[in-house]
Amino acid sequence: MKRLKWNEIDAGARADALRRPAQQAGEEISRSVAGLVAEVRAGGDAALRAISERFDGVSLERFQVPEEELAQAVESLPASLRSAIDEAATRIQRFHRGGMTLPYAIDTAPGVRCERMLRPIGRVGLYVPAGSAPLPSTALMLGVPAQLAGCRDVVLCTPPRRDGSADPAVLYAASRCGVTRVFKLGGAQAIAAMAFGTDSVPKCDKLFGPGNAYVTEAKRQVSMMEGGAAIDMPAGPSEVLVIADTGANPAFVAADLLSQAEHGPDSQVILISDDSALIDAVEARIEEQLQSLPRAAIARRALESSRLIEVDSIESAFAISNDYAPEHLILALRDARRWLPQVQAAGSVFLGDWSPEALGDYCSGTNHVLPTSGAARYSGGLNVASFQVAITVQDVQPEGLAAIGPCAVELASAEGLDAHRLAVSLRLEALPA
Repeated sequence: MKRLKWNEIDAGARADALRRPAQQAGEEISRSVAGLVAEVRAGGDAALRAISERFDGVSLERFQVPEEELAQAVESLPASLRSAIDEAATRIQRFHRGGMTLPYAIDTAPGVRCERMLRPIGRVGLYVPAGSAPLPSTALMLGVPAQLAGCRDVVLCTPPRRDGSADPAVLYAASRCGVTRVFKLGGAQAIAAMAFGTDSVPKCDKLFGPGNAYVTEAKRQVSMMEGGAAIDMPAGPSEVLVIADTGANPAFVAADLLSQAEHGPDSQVILISDDSALIDAVEARIEEQLQSLPRAAIARRALESSRLIEVDSIESAFAISNDYAPEHLILALRDARRWLPQVQAAGSVFLGDWSPEALGDYCSGTNHVLPTSGAARYSGGLNVASFQVAITVQDVQPEGLAAIGPCAVELASAEGLDAHRLAVSLRLEALPA
């Protein structure tokens, strides 16, 4: 990890220090993804087979997981893993149900009733990564809010394994959320298939889920194309920023950094502290813990683009964090909650020494599908409302028209929109005396 003293570098060096790895390879990734999307749009299922063979090393006759494979997945999982998935699903459901948006109606004037009603999105597409590591937790994070929203048609894509099967834990987690239409497709090609549809894969209205830089770029591209699909948010390579003070536990901080670095070589982790000795200790613990990590090679590549930043004060650390807008923010601080008002931009915050980010990844209850690449400045994490559309309703009675009609006539006249004015004034004239 590159070590920096923030007050000793200029604005250009500071900007470079906070650049994500995926942003540095943006043009190359964009061109590659555009080619894959075009290939799927032109070739449909045949293109999907060719791309899957090219990237996943698997030749598939059919992409949809058959019912018998879904049933076998349940039977093949250890009881302890099934229990953990069930337990996590219960907490995720509890948290998301508690924050559901409610419909409402209000009289804005006598005889004028305005309402807001909620409807589930017609068909949603969920993407569950499983490239270097299967993620049944992501199936829960996507499937639970989709189920609570009442989505009737849910499609899930997840990469095939080398033997052509889907990961059993992902299948069980999906079925736990009532998702039974699962397709063995990964990468940008899966996003293109769900966005535009093929003979096998149905076209979806909105796509959800995290992924690597290619998946994230594919989501961005299809959301901009005519006939494409809407997306939840940029949820790309994982990132964590830790703000730590003198009292932080170096081993805990090191483990938190590595827990995100092991996601992939394009992940990024950042430590900011006002204590040089703590940074030294964390750096040493990172090297120690890497020795026993099976995914150490992946983590080391991520660490090449990661940073250890020394600042003069914790207040300065928050200024950097708010500018970076991390997906995950860990406050390894004494009386961490006291600092929470300083947080202006972050996907999810973890307070104190006993709140590891990994709990949020799995089973605390909050959603781990979060904005990355600085999108936390304007977007929040996934929730039930992400799977719904809000429709407003107006019900105006004659007394209501008499009360607010003149206001509309005045505004329409000011804007020079005579048809607007006429639509109201004709009704006003028709009112009984």
